[in-house]
Amino acid sequence: MAKLSNNFVSGATSSARFAGRLCTTRSRHRLWFGSVMMHKLGMVSSARAETSCSNSVRLNESSAVGVMLRTAIPGLMCEEEEEEEGEGDVVPIENEEFESSFHVNGLVPWRDSGFNDFGSGLGGVNEGPATSESVIVNQQGVQFLEEMDAEVLSKRVLVLSRRNKVRSALELLRSMELAGLHPNAHACNSLLLSLLRNGLNDDVMRVFRFMKDKKITTQHTYSLMLKVIAHAQGCDSSLRMFMELEEEGNGSKDFDAVVYNTIISICGRMNYWHKCERLWMSMKENGLTTTKVTYSVLISVFVRCGQYELAIDAYEEMVLNGYKPNADISQAIIKACTKEGKWDLALNIYQNMLSNALEPNLITCNVLINSLGKAGKVELAFKVYSITKSFGHTPDAYTMNALVSALYRANRPGDALRLFDSIMREQASQLNVHLYNNALMSCSKLGLWDRALQLLWQMESSGLSVSTASYNLVINACEVARKPEIALQVYEHMIHKNCTPDMFTHLSLVRSCIWGSLWTEIEEILKVSPNASLYNAVIQGMCLRSKIDSAKKTYMRMREKGLKPDGKTWALMLQNLQRVR
Repeated sequence: MAKLSNNFVSGATSSARFAGRLCTTRSRHRLWFGSVMMHKLGMVSSARAETSCSNSVRLNESSAVGVMLRTAIPGLMCEEEEEEEGEGDVVPIENEEFESSFHVNGLVPWRDSGFNDFGSGLGGVNEGPATSESVIVNQQGVQFLEEMDAEVLSKRVLVLSRRNKVRSALELLRSMELAGLHPNAHACNSLLLSLLRNGLNDDVMRVFRFMKDKKITTQHTYSLMLKVIAHAQGCDSSLRMFMELEEEGNGSKDFDAVVYNTIISICGRMNYWHKCERLWMSMKENGLTTTKVTYSVLISVFVRCGQYELAIDAYEEMVLNGYKPNADISQAIIKACTKEGKWDLALNIYQNMLSNALEPNLITCNVLINSLGKAGKVELAFKVYSITKSFGHTPDAYTMNALVSALYRANRPGDALRLFDSIMREQASQLNVHLYNNALMSCSKLGLWDRALQLLWQMESSGLSVSTASYNLVINACEVARKPEIALQVYEHMIHKNCTPDMFTHLSLVRSCIWGSLWTEIEEILKVSPNASLYNAVIQGMCLRSKIDSAKKTYMRMREKGLKPDGKTWALMLQNLQRVR
């Protein structure tokens, strides 16, 4: 029994010695790692010699080495929630007793690389004072790595980034670099995205420079960086970065359609349509396949900037490459076609939308109806109107105005007035100045001066702003109906309403007075608005009414004012007055 007890004590003593040696070995490992780190930092002192020869020294987490490793780059404290499952092999080097700051020379892996001009002024939240190039802004700590597999550590960087633990991810990335390990591109891209979400633009630039130096950038990397630069410094800086990267030779290797789509979208937000067009051509020159997203962005930008021909070209190329346009693209192209007067192409795209079960919105239907009306295709316009109602869209004032205008342009002023009356009875809330003016145009063409007056009083009583054009239409209706006295009354009412007459007002009034032989009123009008057009109209009217003497006097007065007669006035004067020079 005593022998067994002695064996037990001996075994326990051996176990204790083994544990002590294991602890000493672990301490030496930590000491060696700290010496390497201090050597890189250029901060190895005589303390190293003293501690290296001490074999019995036991180091814990708060030892001098731990302090140096923990405080090598201050500024980012480890998060409390970092102690989760799956992170047991990564041992953070902590210190809660010793607080000190060291500016590190050359420790951060993404130092001294290109694109410094793009990194300035990005406004990261963890910025620190920078007094020289050797002072690293937004410094991070390091972690003791028990795992030395780069792929395993890259996965941990990926997990930390996805969990939005950017501080720990940055520390782990930096620790890998110090240990000579390189993370993969997927982990770095995930970290870039996490930094971008948190607004840490300065850190984004540093990680990007590190990736660029290690040549692990991908298409997704460049796409993210272009967005960062555009958000922080604007479209011009982002485009300049793109061009510089392309000149460096990255375009043929790392730039795919996604990168081009990104920079095209950035330029499109600023309505730089000419740059979008140049990038589109560059994609073709580099042999890249233009995607549906590319065409969608191009069409949207071109239509918004009024470059309708380019939008149509992009659409035709899109269809030629086998892409099926969605509702938004189709509606944008319909607008472009109507602006260019290509109503047939617009109608064809509209029919394709119906065939593909795509429902055009009310704005697209209105634009198409208006385009068909301008082209004189009244039946097609009303057919589109019927389809619009079948979709459940409620026709608005623009819809009704397009239909009334279509009837007027088709030389059907009577039908236009009847449609206007129907709108007034059933949809009085849709009445506006444009609808009233279209109705007044029909009255003017038919000479319905009394109906024109009625519409004018309705406009004024409803509180609508009656413009000079509306009064001109009423006066013109009186001219067609040979009612000069009514025309003069409308003119006086117009002046009373403080509405300024223009040249068309006076021309219509003069022509109306000529038919009524109201010469005195004509002279008054000439005094108010002495211009060549009015004098020509008066002289020609006097000659047609055989008022040759009055025409001669008016002609001489016109020449005295330095006004030039037109060809018709000159021919009439030569015909009736042989001595007129």
